[in-house]
Amino acid sequence: MAVSTFHLDVVSAENNLFSGEVKKIQVTGSEGELGIFPQHTPLLTAIKPGLIRIVKVDGDEEFIYLSGGILEVQPTIVTVLSDTAIRGQDLDEARAMESKRKAEEHIRNSHGDVDYAQASAELSKAIAKLRVIELTKKLM
Repeated sequence: MAVSTFHLDVVSAENNLFSGEVKKIQVTGSEGELGIFPQHTPLLTAIKPGLIRIVKVDGDEEFIYLSGGILEVQPTIVTVLSDTAIRGQDLDEARAMESKRKAEEHIRNSHGDVDYAQASAELSKAIAKLRVIELTKKLM
């Protein structure tokens, strides 16, 4: 009989955000979008700032913002380690919009590669947070 679920742990530096059985997840790895299903080939990869889409056993979905991190896939367990991980419903939309505005302004006024790279990374994180907020609102 084929295995239809696997155990997922999403852990940040502050706490354990999710631990349980899931049908599948979607996350952005260093090489692009990854869909992880039961009995996926073992894998260890960096995660880009963005979101993790979790499809639970009952079919419900949850979205969590990740600041980046590491994804480890084993035959029956998947672990996501992130410096910062925040559930969609816990994100502050006004704050994310302000971060996006500041990053865009910083990009326009950057005076070198380092300034531009830092502002670009901040913009990427703000956009990812806004995307998680948008997707979480659709579920409600």
